[in-house]
Amino acid sequence: MSDQTLTEAGTNINTNTEADTGADPERAYWAGWQRSWDRQQEWYLPDREERFRVMLDLVEAVTGPAPRVLDLACGTASITGRLLTRLPQASSVGVDLDPALLAIAEGHFRAEPRLTLVTADLREPDWTAALPAGPFDAVLTATALHWLSAEDLLRLYRDVAGLLRPGGIFMNADHSPHPASALLNAADRALQRRRQAEKQASGVPDWSRWWQLAAADPRLAEAVAARSTLYRDHQDGATHSAEWQTARLLESGFSEVAVPWRSLSDALVAALR
Repeated sequence: MSDQTLTEAGTNINTNTEADTGADPERAYWAGWQRSWDRQQEWYLPDREERFRVMLDLVEAVTGPAPRVLDLACGTASITGRLLTRLPQASSVGVDLDPALLAIAEGHFRAEPRLTLVTADLREPDWTAALPAGPFDAVLTATALHWLSAEDLLRLYRDVAGLLRPGGIFMNADHSPHPASALLNAADRALQRRRQAEKQASGVPDWSRWWQLAAADPRLAEAVAARSTLYRDHQDGATHSAEWQTARLLESGFSEVAVPWRSLSDALVAALR
C-alpha cells in the first residue's frame, strides 16, 4: 500500500513510530490498514471507543483478568485488539466471513499467539463447527449483526447461549434507534452528517471510498474481489430495539439482560448465560 493511498484512507504510514511498528515495514503496512479501518468506522460511529470501553469493563467485571473470548463477526479484530491491550492474560477467537477484513486481521496480529482467526458464515446453521472447542467466557460483537435476518439472528442467539459457560456474558453493540423519538433522532442525524462532512473534508474515507482504496492495493485486491462475490446479494436485515433484543435473548436461554450503554441510534445489550 503506497503512502499516498494510506494518506487518502486517513492514515499515513510515515506517522508510525518505532514503538508502534518496531521499525518493521510489514508490521507498519498492516498497522496502517488497521488504523485506516478504525478511522472509517469512527466516521459512522463517533462514540465507537466509548461502547468498546463499556463492553470491556463488563468483560473484566464478569469474567476476571483472563477471559477466553469469542469475537463474533470480528472484521479486522478491532475488539480483540482492545481486549488484549486491556487484559493481557485474555485470549480470543475471531470469526468472520470477509476475506479482506480477515487478511488485515491476520497481517496485523500475525505474531499474536493469543488470537485465533476462523472463517465461517454466521448465516449457516453449522457455523460453530469451525470454532475451537468451547466454552467461552464472553462473546462480543459490534455493528455487525444488523445484517442478519431476524430468523438468523434468533438462531444465532441460541447458538451463542450454547457456546458460553454458565455465568458467561454475551454483548452486542449495534444499531438500535428509538422509534418514538423522531425529532431527537432527526437532530442527532443532522449533527452526525455535519461531523461526517468535516471528517471527509480532512481525508477520512466513507465506506465506499475505503473499499475502493482496498481494491486498489495489490496485496488486498484479490481478497476484495472475493468479498464482492460473497456479498453480491448482501442486504442489511432489520434493526431491532434494545427492548426487542432483551426479550429475545431471555427466550434464547439467557438468565439476565441489561442495556449498559446506549445513544439515540445505538445500544449495547449485555446478556448473562
